[in-house]
Parts: sequence; C-alpha cells; structure tokens
Amino acid sequence: MIQDQGYLDFDEYIRQGEPSKREAAYAWSTAIGLQAVDGLKTSAYLNELARRNIEGEITMDEVSKSLDSYYESKIVHEADDDGTEEADKASKNIKKILSTVTLDFTTNGFINTHRRIFEGVFKHAGELRKYDITKREWVLEGDTVRYLNWEDLRRALDYDIKQEKEYSYHGVATEDVVKHLTGFVAGLWQIHPFREGNTRTTAVFTILYLRSIGFNVENDLFAKNSWYFRNALVRANYKNAEKGIDYSPVYLERFFRNLLLGEQWDLRNRFLHVHAPKEWGVQPNLATPTSTRTSTRTSTRTSSIVSGFNSNSKFYTDNEIIIELVRVVGNDELSVKQMMELAGLKHRQNFLEYHLEPALREKFIRRKFPDNPNHPRQKYLLTVKGLALYNELINLEN
Repeated sequence: MIQDQGYLDFDEYIRQGEPSKREAAYAWSTAIGLQAVDGLKTSAYLNELARRNIEGEITMDEVSKSLDSYYESKIVHEADDDGTEEADKASKNIKKILSTVTLDFTTNGFINTHRRIFEGVFKHAGELRKYDITKREWVLEGDTVRYLNWEDLRRALDYDIKQEKEYSYHGVATEDVVKHLTGFVAGLWQIHPFREGNTRTTAVFTILYLRSIGFNVENDLFAKNSWYFRNALVRANYKNAEKGIDYSPVYLERFFRNLLLGEQWDLRNRFLHVHAPKEWGVQPNLATPTSTRTSTRTSTRTSSIVSGFNSNSKFYTDNEIIIELVRVVGNDELSVKQMMELAGLKHRQNFLEYHLEPALREKFIRRKFPDNPNHPRQKYLLTVKGLALYNELINLEN
C-alpha cells in the first residue's frame, strides 16, 4: 500500500544519502515543497514514485509514464483532483529541470522555464498574460501588490535580466551580494508575467541562476519555506503610503541570508503580516552563526579569513589551496599558464589536479568557455561566489 509522504521524508537522503540519491532527493523535495505556494499538495502516488526514483528503481521517463497512466485511468474523481494533478505534474517537471545544470539566462529562458514547469498542466504554459491582475493577500489584510500592466511585460523582463547580466560583482562585499540578489529576485517576481505559476517559476529560475554563478543551493530551504518565500516577495513589493507601509525587502533578504550565509532566521509567515500583533512584531534569528571551524592545512597568511568567516556560508572554504588560487585570479581572466606563473608553480598536472579542479568543483572559479573546456583561448575567472571570497580577503588585508 502506498503511504502518503511529504518533503520531510526526504530529509535523511539529503543529509546522509549517497551523492546521486541526495541530489535526487533535493530536487524532489524542492519540487514538491514549492506546490505549497498555491496551496497545493501532491498525491501519495506521486510521492511514492519520487521515492522509487530516488532509490534508483525507476527512471524519470518511467515516472512520467506512470503518472500519466494514473490520471488517465482514474475513474473516481474527488473535489480536489484538479489541484492534486497540477501539483503532481508540476512537481515531476520541476524535478526534471532541477536535475539539469544548464540555464538560458534570457527573457526567453525565463518564459521557457514556465513552459517546462507547466507543460501538460496549463494550456497557457509559456505564454505571457494579456490582462492585468490583482491578488488578495493574507499578509496584506486582503490588499494586493501592484503587478506590472500586461502591455509592458516583455520589456520589463528584458530590462531586469539585462541589468542583472551586466551587473559586476567585482569589489562587492558579501552583505551587498545578498542584498543585490534579493532586489533582483523581488523585481523579477513583481512583473508577474504569467496567468498562474509565477512564484514557482521565479523560484526555479532563481535556483538555476544561483547555481550558474557559483552557489550550491542543494538544501531544503525552498521546500520547507516556500510559502514564506512567496509572502516575503509580497512584502518586498508592497507599499501603501496612506497606511504608512513601505516596501519591506528585509524579510526576503533574511530568506537569502539563511540560504547563502547559513544564518537561522525564523522563517514563519506570522512575522510578515502588515499588522502583526505585538508577539509577532520581531522576527528572531534563532542562532548567531559563529566560525570555530579551522583547518591544519591553513597557512598563517589565510588563517584570519578562515577564522573570521561564517563556516555555514556558501562563500566559505577552509581549503588553503582554493583561497590562494582565488587570490591569484582576483578580478582577472587568466590562462592555466598565467595562473601557474603567478602562483609560482611549475608542475602542470599537479596544478590541474590539486589547485584548479577543486576550485572549479567548489564553484569558486569558472571557465570563460564552459561548453568547450579545451577551447584554444580558454581563460579562468572567479564566479560570484569566488568574488565574494576575494572581496573578503581584500577587506581583511586592508
């Protein structure tokens, strides 16, 4: 008999599972957890298919075929079947997307993310809305965010994505990296270009983007806090001068601080209400991150950054070799030969194996031509994650 399962059942896989199972569990837990933003829940049948996929018993093609057959052959229909079918099929599609490593960071790429999530779910998957919308929000006591008018949707998407693509993280402090990413995601969501599924599309696109610029976000924060994520987006985009309410991006920023810096803000929706009672008035940080983690491999030169940096942060590493390579690359684009010369190293194979590959694997450094590792003009530069570490190094040294 199939037992009903939710994302909480994936915790053990995420914490202790072998890499392939951990990655699959992360993708499934996020895919299923994101359905809560629209008040949807997946079926026991989908959750069992997810478990079997994580265990390697069935492929994603088999999941798709089984799920289609399940709904095609279902005779007795219950009142909430439409919502459950949407949740099941959208979850399956999101899992497929999160299992890939590619991202088309363009307006078309964002629109195609919506299409891929809701293919087989909405007839209007991947289509921009052609009317203006409002939505009554609990956190706003029934008021709505002012979403963009439908005539300007593509122009706004083009502008926001172009601005982010051109933004330079060189010299930007870690705190400001988080604030900037918060602003970008909030602005992208406020456009609300689709009839339905905007928050799920924004979340998936954000995860793919964070990965592409060097961050490892394979945890259950989106899965367990998807409703908070949505309400934080609402508060970041709501202003009512008559009621004395200003834009409040701080709640969304705290979500990203938990995600990227390892902080532990209490992400409960009660703190986001525009007129929260006194007992909900202050959102607590459940723990103040400290860094007691050190490494015997760390030299005197880099010990200050290791001891002073939050070890839960996605910007952190205690690997002296990676730290030194990040210092060498800095704001430049360098070839392997140039990096070796600046680092004072002569053995190419050792450099590739013990210096460059770990930095690439941990996403502190990226290739200029990622699709062609052997490109004759290949250069290496820091990711946003690498730049954040480099900026911390420079700040400490100054």
